[in-house]
Amino acid sequence: MEFYLAIVVGVMVTAAVYMMLQRSLVRFVIGFTLLSNAANVAIFTLGRLSREGPPLVPQGEVVGLETMANPLSQALILTAIVIGFGLISYTLALVYRTYRAHDTIDSDALREDPLV
Repeated sequence: MEFYLAIVVGVMVTAAVYMMLQRSLVRFVIGFTLLSNAANVAIFTLGRLSREGPPLVPQGEVVGLETMANPLSQALILTAIVIGFGLISYTLALVYRTYRAHDTIDSDALREDPLV
């Protein structure tokens, strides 16, 4: 299962870099979001995926590390999702204000604008 998720992370990072290299600011934001989600999936994969047992060990029982997933990576991802949502919201607000001020979202046209 980890192998397939590693392939998915690689495809997501490749697509994110491609989107971030485009001239449109909206495509940059979409690529940035995709890169953030790829990092979350990578962290989740590093925490081991296991369907053999719950991620938490019941009190009084001893379970080997091979049969359970790491709950720390799941907690880190929840925090990263909230921070990423705030960052994406702020970035979208900046793109909107740039569009309202310059009537374009093309990054090359912004360099030629005398207001910049």
